[in-house]
Amino acid sequence: MQQLVLAAALLLADPSAGPAPLVSTAGTSYLTAVPISAEQPVKVSAVTGDYLYWQFPATAGQRPELAIDVKLPAEGRTGSHAWTVEVFDGLRRRQACVGGEQSPVAETSATSVTLGCRLRQVRSWAEPWDGDPLPGTYYVRLSSTELPEKDLGLPVEVNLKLTAPTGDTGADQGSLAAPLVPDNRPGEVLTTPPPAVADEDTESFSFGWIPDFSSRWIWTASGGGLAALAGLVGFSWTRRRRV
Repeated sequence: MQQLVLAAALLLADPSAGPAPLVSTAGTSYLTAVPISAEQPVKVSAVTGDYLYWQFPATAGQRPELAIDVKLPAEGRTGSHAWTVEVFDGLRRRQACVGGEQSPVAETSATSVTLGCRLRQVRSWAEPWDGDPLPGTYYVRLSSTELPEKDLGLPVEVNLKLTAPTGDTGADQGSLAAPLVPDNRPGEVLTTPPPAVADEDTESFSFGWIPDFSSRWIWTASGGGLAALAGLVGFSWTRRRRV
């Protein structure tokens, strides 16, 4: 039975579908982050001091995990190098790594440094004040944070691998209205003004040259009047009576 199922899967498989192409570039900011996918090989040549950015999509139930290997130059280094990998969601919120070496330090004699970051399981929904990972776009930033100034510009080779295993998909009972994907449209001018929000506290009445009045003015004036009345009553109780 298993052989029949395997044969049917091979017949239904797309013969033109091959492995994901190699990614050999990286962005220098959020706007230029290079898209990658799970199990796609990434091999980039860079120099120390660069900020490297990639982006990948994540859906509910996944637990994205990054494994990064940086090959350091064998010659020309004068001190230890500190590296760090950071992951941000579509709202530019930094997500915590629950596994992996996020900020290792490579000694002067080291020829490579290994970094890793395993995110928490992506939830299908969350309260607005929560920082839990939600479905949408995620950004990876790799950088050398501390190193001697003389070592800036030395060549390095970065190998990155992204995996996205699925966890417990039935843990969350809810759904997100829209993925956390930023609307990046640099240089575009918005011609349509944002809709006005009607609020009882912000409704105002204009009297020409008189400033706009609202319920805040009424509460402020009432509070001032009560404070003045309380001051007069207190003064009348405490002042000395003449005989």
